[in-house]
Amino acid sequence: MTALPDYLEPLGDGIYAIDTGFQRPRFDAAYLMIEAGRACFIDTGTNHAVPRLLGALQALGLGPDAVDHVIATHVHLDHAGGVGLLMQSLPHAKVLVHPRGSRHLIDPRVLYAGALAVYGQEEMDRSYGQVIGVDAERVVSSEDDMVLHLAGRPLRLIDTPGHARHHHCIWDERSRGWFTGDTFGISFREFDRPGRTAWIFPTATPVQFEPGPLRESVQRLLQSQPQCMYLTHYGRVTDVPALADEFLLQLQQMEAIGAELRHAPERHEALKAALRRMYAERLRANGRQGDEAELDLLKLDVELNAQGMAVWLDR
Repeated sequence: MTALPDYLEPLGDGIYAIDTGFQRPRFDAAYLMIEAGRACFIDTGTNHAVPRLLGALQALGLGPDAVDHVIATHVHLDHAGGVGLLMQSLPHAKVLVHPRGSRHLIDPRVLYAGALAVYGQEEMDRSYGQVIGVDAERVVSSEDDMVLHLAGRPLRLIDTPGHARHHHCIWDERSRGWFTGDTFGISFREFDRPGRTAWIFPTATPVQFEPGPLRESVQRLLQSQPQCMYLTHYGRVTDVPALADEFLLQLQQMEAIGAELRHAPERHEALKAALRRMYAERLRANGRQGDEAELDLLKLDVELNAQGMAVWLDR
């Protein structure tokens, strides 16, 4: 058997993680599910990931015509920026997206402008490129608790606001796992330690962070008693109850930080400093160093989470 490319990781149950190459290795994942010769992508990464997604199909002996579905967990560009370009190579596929996100995949100008306001033109050109729309007749809006079938394999989608109002998660009964996008937070592999649970934290990327709905969404995911979560950032994680406890604790602390600093002078810098202290404390509580080197890995997330919390506080 020919060796798989190094960006393609088999996870069992016909599921593969594809490292999209966004920002750094093992930072941003798309998932490929294969059932009876038919295929489905869940999240795509950016335009720059499309060669890897098509290469994954080829490495597994499938052509682009084997793909029936492309599911975007939500329309943030690190998850769905490459959907339009990818769809140009998939003759039979339909895009499945939350109803609040459909119009942004069909006409991505507003979505692009929102990301531009956060990241600036230089970063948009470097990381995302030109975002391409999808023909409206190829876009299907999901409904809460709908079931989609991949060659008879049921995939259930539920509405999961909190990180974004255009977010849904996908349940795979076969592996007893949720594809969570950003609803169940972020777990960078650099923080993994032998014999220890992965470390996780919520993400408040602008502009629709809402702690109450996010808590309810996570609790709804847990009702299925999942054995694993497939995170876009990054990979398959297990020990779900412990991860959920850590996630919900940090979410509660973020709410407390927001309440304390709502009217603080130089609020953005104050929020960033409070988040850094929280992450250092939680890293140490989970057996990591919590030092400057580890906190430096979280520099972008501190910035984005502070921005997202500020929008939530003002709202």
